[in-house]
Amino acid sequence: MINLQIEIFLLLAIGYILSKKRIITHEVKTKLTTLSLSLILPCAIIRSFELDITYKDFRMCFIVLVCSFAIQLLYTLVNQWMWNSEEPQKAINLKYGTLVSNAGFFGMPIAQAAYGELGLLFASFFLIPQRVVMWSAGLSLYTTKTSWQEKVKKVITHPCIIALAIGFAILLMRMEGIYLPSALDQTIAAISACNTPICLFVIGAMLEQSETKDLFSKTMRKYCLLRLLILPAIVLVIMKSFQLPLLAIQICVIESAMPAATTSAMLALRYDQDPAFASKMVFVSTLFSLFTLPLWLYIL
Repeated sequence: MINLQIEIFLLLAIGYILSKKRIITHEVKTKLTTLSLSLILPCAIIRSFELDITYKDFRMCFIVLVCSFAIQLLYTLVNQWMWNSEEPQKAINLKYGTLVSNAGFFGMPIAQAAYGELGLLFASFFLIPQRVVMWSAGLSLYTTKTSWQEKVKKVITHPCIIALAIGFAILLMRMEGIYLPSALDQTIAAISACNTPICLFVIGAMLEQSETKDLFSKTMRKYCLLRLLILPAIVLVIMKSFQLPLLAIQICVIESAMPAATTSAMLALRYDQDPAFASKMVFVSTLFSLFTLPLWLYIL
């Protein structure tokens, strides 16, 4: 876990330096964001569905899937009242950051390290509802200047939504013993491997080009408290009250305690919704998670 967090900060630092050296300019940053959202992230989504499971495993994972959908509903209810007093652009990023965490890049390796292969499998199923929400309700938060008809069209035709549909199809095919051709699979894997470094390079560049005076503002502290401590605590209490299996509780709580997703900064830049604030949100919540994630692992 510490190695993963150090990796994040090193990649952010590289992006910061590249921006300082004017290798990553505003134009480069915009093009990298478009490339990531149009190709790299969709490949990463497709890749994440390449799970080798049986129908028996699927039944075992169903409880985690249902709990994850319920957790997304909890986040949606919190968003109805939590950030309404904030500036409109900041509120968009805060609501997206409440809905979506960095459970993909960050959460899955931690689940595997802490709870083994079964923990990784459960974490993979936990991520399915989050991916659906992040590219539907989450994406719609950033398209505020369009009519609802255009918003629905943009969401449905977004490359990441299309990738979700392809990913589900691949998952079902693999359960029947049907696999992608090796060359195609390796190409998708190679492209998806670019996801984390490019996202973090762009966020580091945004940090270099933004003011740092409000890095630990009251709003930022409030968000980190909610994202890293309060929401996972609520999840723990509710799941314990239903006496659900221990491993399901552990996975759902630790995945709920992850910092803000890197996609928040990418989408904020793509749709011009205060990307500087979104990049700070990713940086600060990841920094605080250095302390909160070990605490949650100890509690669990």
